This record gives sequence, structure tokens and C-alpha cells, in this order.
Amino acid sequence: MKITAFAGGVGGAKLAHGLAQHLSPEELTIIVNTGDDFEHLGLTICPDLDTVCYTLAGLANPETGWGRVNETWNTISNIEKLGGPNWFRLGDQDFATHLERTRRLKEGKKLSEITREFCNAWGIQHAILPMSDSAVRTIVDTDEGELPFQEYFVHRHCEPRVKGFRFDGVNSAEPVIGALEAIESSDAVIFCPSNPWVSIDPILSIPQMRQVLENKKIVAVSPIIGGKTVKGPAAKMYSELGIEPSAFAVAEHYRNVLTGFVLDTTDANLEMNVQNLTIKTLLTDTLMNNLTDRARLANDVLNFVRSN
Repeated sequence: MKITAFAGGVGGAKLAHGLAQHLSPEELTIIVNTGDDFEHLGLTICPDLDTVCYTLAGLANPETGWGRVNETWNTISNIEKLGGPNWFRLGDQDFATHLERTRRLKEGKKLSEITREFCNAWGIQHAILPMSDSAVRTIVDTDEGELPFQEYFVHRHCEPRVKGFRFDGVNSAEPVIGALEAIESSDAVIFCPSNPWVSIDPILSIPQMRQVLENKKIVAVSPIIGGKTVKGPAAKMYSELGIEPSAFAVAEHYRNVLTGFVLDTTDANLEMNVQNLTIKTLLTDTLMNNLTDRARLANDVLNFVRSN
């Protein structure tokens, strides 16, 4: 069975890693959100892309889910001493990733090409693709005006109230080579438990992406459990947009494309509501606290895909 997974953030990276435990490199392609990429300290930073890569390589910080394990902080500490910006905490190993990525981009290489080279260096065999080689930037409309995503998310700690989102550059962006082909040849597409607004929607907003998804079996895993997100501001965003945060709200968000939806047993009372959207459901434990949980949830999702 061939699967294409859409992912972003820590939850998305965890399930992508779980899927990689069950599927061979020929059977799994992971397309990652790059809407939260930004330029900082003269470097091109790709937070979601790096989180997915570090996780599959076994290099991610197990405590935070992002950044590198056994990290040191000498560079950012000295930048801070010199009066430079320190709000986006980059570790020394992480700095090396951004420095080398930026150098290769300036040489004229594409982000997808660089990502493939990095994956080879880190021993990742499964294909990890940025959603586009073109720059797409998520802008958050808030009660304090428009903010670039990382300014809202990291610098402002998600404090401003959200009013909406837009993705600068998305209309002229094209999927990277191999992305559409992977989707077309897949038996199903899985939306990992990532933020629908700022992790999955940027991918879906790329021209050609929605078209290739038509008539595809698509299963989403809810990032909201019991009205709350394990990590990130998705529940807060739903609430501030006037939508009660819940697994059902996530299913409604995707209702025009989904064929299946996975929700946590905590939300069993919402299962019938989701089914009334003519979406098939799987009720299971979706919390991923460790490596075993990732593999177990991935297996549950894959069995659900096979049986539907």
C-alpha cells in the first residue's frame, strides 16, 4: 500500500515517524508545510521541515519534540550578549542546518534538492518533500494587525487574538517535483494530526494540490483531543474564530475532502456527528507519548485505510 502523508509541527512529525515504521521508502512520501518558513539572522529557517526530518532521523529533542537532542546554546547566547535578537531560540546544531541550507540556496539549489541531500546525510530513506520550492509565507490576521507566523507563534507566544490567515505567494507556488506524482500513485492520503489552519491548509492552498486530491481516499487524524491540542495553538485559533474547538470542528474543516476521520476515544460522543458528515470514522487512542504510541497509532490508521 502506498501512502502520502501531509505533515507539519510536532504531532505531524510523530505520526509521520510512526508511518515510516510500517511502510517502506517506496510506500511512503511525506509532504511538509513550509508556510511557517522565515528569514532570521540572515538565514532561511524551515521549522516544520526540520522537525519532520529530525524526528525521522532520530535527532529530535524528545522533551520538546522540536530542535535537536543533546543541543548546546553557545551561539545564541553570544548573539544575545551582543544585543542581537534571541526570541527564536536556535541551538548550535540547528544553526548548522540553517547555515548550510542558506548557503546552498544562495548557490541556486532548490529547497527540495537540499532537503533530499540533508535526508541522505541524516540516514533518512523515506522521501520528505517541502510542499513547494517557492516561498509561501503564512500571515496571521490578529486584533493587533497582520503578523508573520513566527512573530505571532514564537515572539508573541500566540497572545494576539486570531481573525484569519492568508498565505503570501501561494497562488504562484507550484508543488515540488514528485509531490503530485506521489499523490496520484498513492492508495490514500493521510493528514497527520497537525494544525489544520497553519500546517495543512497551506499545503492544500497550492494550485494543483486540491485537483490531484479529487477522488482520492483521504483520512485525517484529529490534532484536538477533548477540546484541547496536545501542542500548539489550534484550539485557541478555533475558539477565537468563533468555532468551538473539538475533533468535530476539525472534521468539519476538512469535510469537503475527507473520506475518513480518526478521533480519540475521549471524543467518542462526537463520532456520530462526524459520521453525519458522510465521513467514516475510527475511534482509537491518538495520544503519542512515546515511540511505541507512534507505531501503534500509525498501524491503527493504516488498518483503517485498508478496511475502507
